[in-house]
Amino acid sequence: MKKSILINIPSQSLTLLDEHGQVEKRYTVSTAANGAGEQDGSFCTPRGQHIIRAKIGAGQPINTVFVRRRPTGEIYTPDLGDQFPTRDWILTRILWLSGCERGFNRLGKVDTMRRYIYIHGSPDGVGMGVPGSHGCVRMRNRDMVDLFERVAAGTPVTIEA
Repeated sequence: MKKSILINIPSQSLTLLDEHGQVEKRYTVSTAANGAGEQDGSFCTPRGQHIIRAKIGAGQPINTVFVRRRPTGEIYTPDLGDQFPTRDWILTRILWLSGCERGFNRLGKVDTMRRYIYIHGSPDGVGMGVPGSHGCVRMRNRDMVDLFERVAAGTPVTIEA
């Protein structure tokens, strides 16, 4: 058995399990303000079985700003946040998720990967432990770096509501 991730929407937590299924680390996260759901355009966090399809951002500085999974050259600061108050900040690292359950979170109008659902860093001022994202799983930047270093592409991710 390899490492796995369990994301619990009600408790707003992400638990990293080691190769023996024991808790290695637990993090507080923020999932979708709209709750759980798989439909494209719902801005909900998809449930079920997923894998980490890609790890993006290795070696980038903390607070690196990403757009379309590419670093923009910007480093997030509160002043930058004030300039773009409605921007959905994707910072530091990205773990891009892909659904494993055909018709539920994979393919068609419920495809997690085509919905661009990530686990990613967010500004330090963004609340954790409460829903607030547009569908992704937000983490504190230092927690994101820590998790990123502990997991590989292909790591199983279960999201439960």
